[in-house]
Amino acid sequence: QVQTVESGGGLVQAGGSLRLSCTTSGRRFSAQGMVWFRQAPGKEREFVASIRWSGDSTNYADFVKGRFTISGDKAKNTAYLQMNQLKPEDTAKYYCGVQPFGSADYDYWGQGTQVTVSS
Repeated sequence: QVQTVESGGGLVQAGGSLRLSCTTSGRRFSAQGMVWFRQAPGKEREFVASIRWSGDSTNYADFVKGRFTISGDKAKNTAYLQMNQLKPEDTAKYYCGVQPFGSADYDYWGQGTQVTVSS
């Protein structure tokens, strides 16, 4: 089994920064990429950013472009989300997903880490 754990969330004032981490453990495997989603109370889960190890390509939701940066360590199947210029509307639980080789989906998900931005 693979365990995925997010960390780094917390309470921050608007305009502040946080850095989320996503680590994996358990069965050894290789991943194609990793993704961050978020879900605010009463809202659907939404895509935030993704990274694919092939070519180190990244992709962002429009509402975080220029403010968030995704990075990672392919060898460790670890991803990070640097979040700057945080806004109250960024308040949500942030989830990390991992897409292993041979899979079309992000199969491994963590329990999420809460980010709260005060105005």
